[in-house]
Amino acid sequence: MTHLTPVREAARVVAIEAARAYVANIRPIDLTNPGVLVGHLMAAETLLMEIVAAHDESTGAAA
Repeated sequence: MTHLTPVREAARVVAIEAARAYVANIRPIDLTNPGVLVGHLMAAETLLMEIVAAHDESTGAAA
């Protein structure tokens, strides 16, 4: 198990908090508007990719 650097831990917190803030600010979604639905799906996918990247253990450095 590796120890996290303060910068790496901060990146994780920022990514998770960004996703929480996005979800907290979602208003009722017009389910009949495909453009709005696609927009929300794309934003969610981007946020999830940022969370995965922040938690990715493969830094390329040898342990």
